[in-house]
Amino acid sequence: MVEYRIDRRSGVATYVQIVQQTKQALRLGLLEPGDKLPTAREVVEATAINPNTVLKAYRELEREGLVEARRGLGTFVRKSLGTTPVDSPLRAELDTWAGRAREAGLEREDVAALFTSVLDEHFKNDHDKHDEGDEE
Repeated sequence: MVEYRIDRRSGVATYVQIVQQTKQALRLGLLEPGDKLPTAREVVEATAINPNTVLKAYRELEREGLVEARRGLGTFVRKSLGTTPVDSPLRAELDTWAGRAREAGLEREDVAALFTSVLDEHFKNDHDKHDEGDEE
């Protein structure tokens, strides 16, 4: 089961953090079709956020077709995202790299900015395709 971690200083809306963390778990294979998401009450108890925020996140995930709410039973994963297992050799390389970055004195935000700039460079054409789709 996924455990949500809310960063109140991030500037990212709480419900968006829940959506993002759920999608990340789906991409990494930590959540698979049929798995049950924590109940709103469980998330509220673990994170001290408003239950409506959890429900808003779950509705967004449902709207995207990733989960489905079953009355009286809970919210369940409908489909996965991506094919990058947690035990991927690429993850191990990234783990080593992140450790080196931390040893070099980089803060989390520095590493995120550096990684994002490299991603943007390597996936530049993907952004162009998404931007074209937004114009339609």
